[in-house]
Amino acid sequence: MIELIPAIDIIHGQCVRLTKGDYDAKKVYSNDPVEVARRFEELGFRRLHIVDLDGAKSKHIVNDRVLRAITQATRLTVDFGGGIKTEEDIRKAFDAGAAMVTVGSIAVTHPELFLSWLEQFGADRLILGADVRNGKVSINGWKEDSTEDLTTFLKKYIRHGVKNVLCTEISKDGTLQGPAFELYRDIMRAYPQLHLIASGGVSSADDIRQLDREGIPAVVFGKAFYEGRIDISRLDLPRGLAKRIIPCLDVKDGMTVKGTNFVNLRQAGDPVELGKAYSDAGADELVFLDITASAEGRKTFTDMVTKVAQEINIPFTVGGGINELSDVERLLYAGADKVSVNSAAIKRPELISEITRKFGSQVCVCAIDARCDGGEWYCYVKGGRERTPLRLLDWAHEAQERGAGEILFTSMNHDGVKDGFANEALAQLADSLSIPIIASGGAGKMEHFRDAFLYGKADAALAASVFHFGEIGIPQLKKYLRQEGINVRI
Repeated sequence: MIELIPAIDIIHGQCVRLTKGDYDAKKVYSNDPVEVARRFEELGFRRLHIVDLDGAKSKHIVNDRVLRAITQATRLTVDFGGGIKTEEDIRKAFDAGAAMVTVGSIAVTHPELFLSWLEQFGADRLILGADVRNGKVSINGWKEDSTEDLTTFLKKYIRHGVKNVLCTEISKDGTLQGPAFELYRDIMRAYPQLHLIASGGVSSADDIRQLDREGIPAVVFGKAFYEGRIDISRLDLPRGLAKRIIPCLDVKDGMTVKGTNFVNLRQAGDPVELGKAYSDAGADELVFLDITASAEGRKTFTDMVTKVAQEINIPFTVGGGINELSDVERLLYAGADKVSVNSAAIKRPELISEITRKFGSQVCVCAIDARCDGGEWYCYVKGGRERTPLRLLDWAHEAQERGAGEILFTSMNHDGVKDGFANEALAQLADSLSIPIIASGGAGKMEHFRDAFLYGKADAALAASVFHFGEIGIPQLKKYLRQEGINVRI
């Protein structure tokens, strides 16, 4: 089902809309973009698209203060574009709270620079902006048409790993005459794996439904909503980012293993081969956890990370034995996208702050192993062998405050027993935190994933044995979740 993304375009601190990119044809809808963002959040949206039109015109980021005010005032996941011309602009946007950044003109005028950013920041944090007029990609705030053909443009960057594309048909934008259905249909036919975000021309809920029927993954809309043409309550469509399915591979001495309640391990296969198979099957991300104690085992694990990075094209997180920044550097250099910290962070919480200051919040996943003892959830360390005085919610809040980008919560009560996730505790985390929550521990059947998303309010669900031993196939799981109204990428 299609992802709904409301938009806020900013000029001089005001929420505006243009027609066909014409700055002289702007209409102001609010003098308070923060209040508009709060309204979207109240309506149930979880994602917001912000365009810095001053930045697009000035060729450098301008409205980062507005971006920061919105990300501080709401829990919305924000993607931000307009005027992104340098690495400094990208970092400024991320520092102001953007989860993703849209880059357009630079990808046309300086492709080598864009490719370096793609490698540096990752395909999950960059959106390729493809603004189209007469089949050619436009640049510099739509003031110029390049000689770059859209098809060639997309093919070039998708081949280099681009996953997210925001495509705006300029002749449609702001006209309320309907989207460029044929254009988006052709793109999805050529690149079915792409997370395409359609933009421009949306005039009604019927337009959005039609895009959904065409299989378009996401749509940005603004003017139609501001002018009362879309009644969101009548759209029976999921809102927010797509839910993620994440296989987890516990690695011991170079082999994948799995147990029950953190004990009774059995082998499940080669982690590199399994990782590639999961990537090919449609997994959204992977997690590899090193449960080896020896220094020799750590080297084996690092070598495995390098091999995995060469074989898969989806993000993957690694954890286990990360005690200091040099461990993080070693694993990121080997090819990992994120690192997961657990016991070491509880022992020395400053580790989270150090990681996020140097590498960014998106790199740091705080894993929490917790058990419900006497009605209270307590955090455990040392592979679940030692209870701490820390309560789950208290530690999760501190991890967020220190800059962690996600919480990976494993219920030790549920791990490996296949009776479902700890949905009540998950919902408490989701309601009290603003960062994504990954559910772990308890998956036994497809309904358990559905419940984790619907009742546990999780952003992602992680599982191991049901995938490793062929009890649930990822394509079948995603098809089932779609049928149940859960927004997943297929």
